[in-house]
Amino acid sequence: MIEKEKMLAGELYIASDEELKKQLQIAKDLCYEYNQMKPSNLRKRKEIMKKILGKTKEKFLIEQPFICDYGWNIEIGENFYANHNLVILDCNKVIFGDNVLIGPNCSFYTVGHPIDPMQRKQGYEYAKPIQIGNDVWIGGNVVILPGVKIGNRCVIGAGSVVTKEIPDDCIAVGNPCKIVKRIKD
Repeated sequence: MIEKEKMLAGELYIASDEELKKQLQIAKDLCYEYNQMKPSNLRKRKEIMKKILGKTKEKFLIEQPFICDYGWNIEIGENFYANHNLVILDCNKVIFGDNVLIGPNCSFYTVGHPIDPMQRKQGYEYAKPIQIGNDVWIGGNVVILPGVKIGNRCVIGAGSVVTKEIPDDCIAVGNPCKIVKRIKD
């Protein structure tokens, strides 16, 4: 397998692979262009964001600045809103459902490094997908770690570090993030 295939399969891969570096640079240049635009130029901002992201619906807004690794691994649903300073390290899939609200200074990290220091020295990384359900509100300064799935209709409290799955209909907060309440109809 080539390094990109290993990356998407969640296996150890060499991040400094030439093809990955080329694709990374394309996304970084597009993010730079997006972040330098006038905030009032919503039409052009949307055009650039559609070039960056792998899949979008029609109604979305991502405030500047925005940073990602590749972009093509990110899918956003309808009625998506992300406040300032969204960071998505998308070495694997990051999929957001419909009606998702993300507070400022939030980070989604699919990538991690091996525990073994020799593997780290050799440049190995791994990446696990992140999935966010429909009707989710993520408060400011939240960090979502590799492999996390957040269910539908959840609220993640500000400042949380989400290290494991949060099922549907939960309010969860803290570091590490824990369920504090089930949402009832």
